[in-house]
Order: sequence, then structure tokens, then C-alpha cells
Amino acid sequence: MPAARPAPSRASTAPYPTPRADAPTPSTPTRPRPSALGRSRSFAAVASSKKKGGDDDALHSHGREVLAELDWWAVTPNAASALLDAAASHADDNAPRTPRAATVTPTRRFRPLGRSASSPMLLPPPTPSTSAQKDGSRSSSPASTPTRRPRALMRTLSGMRSRAAATWPSATTHNQSSMAQELPKGTTGLFDPSGNAAASAPSSPLIGPLKAPHPELEKLRLEGGPMSPTPYTASFAGILKQLDQNTAESRLASRAPSRAPSVAGIGNTAAKPDYSEAKIVVAMVGLPARGKSYLSNKLTRYLKWLEYDVKVFNVGQHRRKLAREKKAETGIKDDHSAAFFNPSNPDAAKLREKMADDCLEELISWLKKGGNVGIHDATNSTRERRAKIEQRLAKERGLKLIFLESICTDPDVIAANIAGKVSAGDPDYNSLSPEQAEADFRRRISHYEAAYEPLHAQAEAHLTYCKVINVGKQVHLNRINGYLQSRIAFYLMNLHITPRSIYLSRHGESNFNVNGRIGGDADLSPRGQRYAQALPNLIRDNVGDAPLTLWTSTLRRTIQTAANLPYPKLTWKSLDELDAGVCDGMTYEEIEAAYPDDYANRDDDKYNYRYRGGESYRDVVVRLEPIIMEMERQDNILIIGHQAILRCLYGYFHNLPQEEIPYIKIPLHTVIKLTPKAYGCDEVRYALPIEAVDTHRPKPKRADSKPATPVASAPSSPRSASN
Repeated sequence: MPAARPAPSRASTAPYPTPRADAPTPSTPTRPRPSALGRSRSFAAVASSKKKGGDDDALHSHGREVLAELDWWAVTPNAASALLDAAASHADDNAPRTPRAATVTPTRRFRPLGRSASSPMLLPPPTPSTSAQKDGSRSSSPASTPTRRPRALMRTLSGMRSRAAATWPSATTHNQSSMAQELPKGTTGLFDPSGNAAASAPSSPLIGPLKAPHPELEKLRLEGGPMSPTPYTASFAGILKQLDQNTAESRLASRAPSRAPSVAGIGNTAAKPDYSEAKIVVAMVGLPARGKSYLSNKLTRYLKWLEYDVKVFNVGQHRRKLAREKKAETGIKDDHSAAFFNPSNPDAAKLREKMADDCLEELISWLKKGGNVGIHDATNSTRERRAKIEQRLAKERGLKLIFLESICTDPDVIAANIAGKVSAGDPDYNSLSPEQAEADFRRRISHYEAAYEPLHAQAEAHLTYCKVINVGKQVHLNRINGYLQSRIAFYLMNLHITPRSIYLSRHGESNFNVNGRIGGDADLSPRGQRYAQALPNLIRDNVGDAPLTLWTSTLRRTIQTAANLPYPKLTWKSLDELDAGVCDGMTYEEIEAAYPDDYANRDDDKYNYRYRGGESYRDVVVRLEPIIMEMERQDNILIIGHQAILRCLYGYFHNLPQEEIPYIKIPLHTVIKLTPKAYGCDEVRYALPIEAVDTHRPKPKRADSKPATPVASAPSSPRSASN
């Protein structure tokens, strides 16, 4: 077996290198390598096994290996199927089979000129060429097999080139005279489909002349698969190296430009995640005034911020709604005092059970309509009740169940919850004084305690549950499965009710702010430096001696703003400003002039609009999830960040809808103090008397939009830059 061809050289730059002086010059036409012919015989043998129940996948795989060994054409899978049928027809004892039509569908990026995207390229059927002995058996002599079967395959491949030549004649024009001048004598032996030597300058029955590929022929090559420009002759080693190099260079030159053709302009719109398959029922468990509603509201806010569709179904609110409707219809007011919750009252117990069932059915119906997480906010304080919920949900396909139990043993927390319940204006106690209302509520709790059965580690080990003790001091997990259940459990593990405050401040005014440019990593302006010097006194006056942790982004303007603050500092890459991509460092006027369509598209949907090579507000929310987790478990925090980042964090704590987040007013040189509460968040703003530019861009007004509520801001100058 002859030695393998040398590897392609990338050092040569001449278009057609001269062969080595010691290279043998063939005196007779060269033939295909014996190893290639042997592979061809193996290919035909495997093809003949197809009619005997052979494995099609193995047959096609072997056929592609043979074609690659012969270096005729690295075909596409469809083209390989037609070639296999061509070979199998010669291996069949009966009439040749009709080959499958192999289509090479042009892609959008490399479409040949003069051919539509829907018109396929069909391979011609093979010409029957069988050799049978007199007794009817097939000939297997080495003399006949390598001559007959490779020719059939070569004819099929040659037909592909013939169609290419008919479509693009200029792509296959032979420039033989110029080629002959560069080649030495005797270098004319090339193998053609008929088995004879080519009598002129180098050309291949598959690729035509040995020269740099024509641009249109290059497009054809990219459509049908890579073309191997390698003739079988040992005297053209240098030419083969150069051809391999030309092929690699042509592939590189044919790649698509950096801008995707499917994107009009510079940006696009980020799609909302598909959570249609996420269906979970969170059933609360616990006594009254133990923090169940607090946990359900916190979980709702977190999951909504991650764009899950979440809804709380509170049995107590359902009970009050029914009582109001009854009073409106009949004028009779139901007695929902502590006696209504006494387990020894069978009529009231049945009514409460029916209310809980109705609320669960409403939840299931809502999930079927497209919801993701339904929270069943009730006591569910007995094993019998929890077993009933489990049995009901087992009848619904695709619904997962997780119990969330809140246990509180801290008397101070319980007392605070009871006081909050009474002072919140509960309709059950409208006609009672605060003292009477508190006494009645404590009697209600005692009735529940008499029948309460906590989740049992052994008796209910088959259930999926999360048990939160004293609002995050301990968390017990059981059989948590899947991504969404894991996110819920992880979030609950980071909660606490320790009083704390979160301070949000943008960096001091930067040079880019002054120039109206977005993004970048600019230094502080002189007024921004003044803010950095005045900020420590403002924080000290409001925080006092309480411990405080300081977070900044990795950009210079936030680090410079925090330089004088005497608190432990932590730098977060996740707190970096929204990436403006190709628009980074530009003014809005420049963006509008260069990309008017994208400028308008971002105003239409600012939350979802993604800069070309950059981010959208939706992308920022995703990368801020670790920040949210850490903020929930920390005490007092000061975050010095950027406008888009602080908007997202502010929207989380105030539970604002997505479409409002990009238009929240976060002025420069202002500190925002947020104090989380059980059912909301208190806010105070401190503005330092240091002038700064106004970087807020209000939401564009439309005919169907409501007027925006005015928000006070610090003194500003006419220029603005905002993400």
C-alpha cells in the first residue's frame, strides 16, 4: 500500500508550487490507489447486504467513509443516500432500484445565484452496469470489480458537477493554456470517470481546473458540502498542499459577517421564559399568627420578579367574601368569632372544610388556565386535611405539591403578629375594641392548637415539604425535586425577620453623565467627587453605630464614590451597569441618528429590548438573582450602584410590575432607605444639595397611556443619559 499523502502545508504562498526535482514523473496515466479500490469493493459489498436486511445506518455510515477515503466528495447525508442506492443497484441480482431523490436545500446564508431556496438539486439516477457470469452468479474477480463500481459512483458525482456547470458556466471554464505553462512535462495523468487519463492540463471530473475557486462555484461547494480538490497523482504533492490551503482560506472568507442577517439594526427583543410546564401547588401549614401569610407574600414577590405567574388563594379572605355577599343579600351577618373555629362545633367545621375545598378547586382551575404557582394559604393543620389535598391533586396530571409549614416558638414574634393582625383592621373585629379583638384572636389560636398536628417526619415522609422554624432560623426539607421546588426552598432558607434597612445610592455624577453618554467606565466629575466626600456623614447620621456592609460594582465610578466610607466593602460583578453593547459610550442623539429604528423599538418595549451585543432589563433581572438572595439574608446594607441596577432592586422590594421598572426615578446624589415590612416596604429618600444632571428619561406618552405620577428629583441640568 503506498504511503499516505503528506499533510497540507500552510507555509507556501505560491498559487501552484513546482513539484520537487526528485519526484517521479509518471509515464502512464495514474490510477486510483489500491486502498481506495479496496474500500470501494467493501462499499459495494455492504451495499449488496441492504436487500438482505442489512442495517441502513451502518450502510450509510460505511458509504460516507468510503467516499471520504476516495476524496471524491464529502457529501451531505441526503446525497450520500442517493449514492448508496446507486451502488446497491449494481449489487442487486435483479433490476436496478430507483434511487431516492437527494436534495441539497440551499441555506439562507449561502444561497447560489440563480436558484431559489425552494428548488432542490436532484442527483441523476445511476446507469445500470452489472457484470454477470454465464451461470447467473455475480463476478467477483479483482479485474472487473474495481473497474465497474467506482465508475458508477463517479458518474453520479460527475452528474452533480454537470448540473453545476449548466447553471454557472463561468464557474467551470477551463483555463488550460495558462495552467499548462506552469506545469512540467509528463504531469498530465489524472483519473477521469471513464478510467482514462486526462489529456490536457490538470482538471478533475469533480472540481474542474486546478485553480483558485470561482466565487459562484465556492457558493455551490458551501451548499452541497465541502468539495475535495484532490486528484490522485503522486507528482502533485506541492499542488495538493496549496489546494488544501486554498480550501481552508476560502471557507474562512465565506463565513458570515459579524452582524446576523436576521437582526434588523443593532438590537432585538428578549423573549419571556417559557414556564408553561411549571405547575406547583404550595399548601401552607401552621397555626394563625405564625407567619404563613408573610412567607406566602414574600414567595409571591420573589417568583413574580423571576416572571413566574403566581397567585395566593387565601381561605380567610374567601370566607370573608362569602360573609359580605350573604350580608348584602339577606342582611344577616355571620358570627366569625372564636366560637366559629372551635373543633367541637361540627356545623362550623363542615363549613370551614367546604371553604377550603372551594378555594383549592379555584386554585386548580387557575393553574389549568396557565398559572405556574398557586399558594393555598390556609392552616391545613391536620394530617387528614393534608392527605385530602394530596389525594385531590393526584388526580390532576402535571401538578406538583409542596407543603410549606411555618412554626414559630418565639413569644415576641407571636405577640407582634397578633398586634399586627388586630391593628390591620381585620373585618372580623370591626365592632370590637383592640383589647377585645386581641382576646378573641388568642382564643381562636387556642382552638387551632387543640387539633394541630405538625408535619411528621415518619408518618408523612412520603410528602414533599419545607418546614421553616422561627422564620428562617431552622429549615427542614424533605423530598425536594426539580428546579422550581429547589428555587423555592433555597429562597426560604435565606429569609429572616430581623429588623434592618437597605440603602440604595447611585454613584456620584460621572464625566459620561455630564457628556450625556451611556455605559462606559468613566471617572467621577468634580460634582461627583463632592458627593463622595459628603456621603459618609449622611450615612453615619442615619445608620449610627449599627453594623453596615457596603456593596459596589466593579466599575470605577462606584468604587470612587465608596472610597471614603468606613465600612466593610464587597465588590460584585453582578452589580455592573446594564451592558449597552455596540451603543456603549454613545449619546442618545448619536444612537437615534445611527439607528433610528432601534431607538424607537427600545422606547416601545424598554424592559425587553436588548442592545446588540449587550443586555436588556430582563437580562439584568436574571443576573441579579444571587444579589437578591444575599440581600434577603443580610442585615443593614448600603449598595452603591447604577441606575438600571437600582431600578431592578427597587422594583423587587416594592413588588412593581415589569413594565414600570425601566422608568423608576433614581436620581443622582440621593440615598434611598428601604425598610422591609411583613406586607410591604417603607421608603425614605435623602437628597444631598449637590447639583447633578438629570439622567431620567420618562416613558413615552401614547394615546392609550395614563399620565405618569410626578416624582420629585434633585436639581438637574438639561443634558441626560440613562440606561
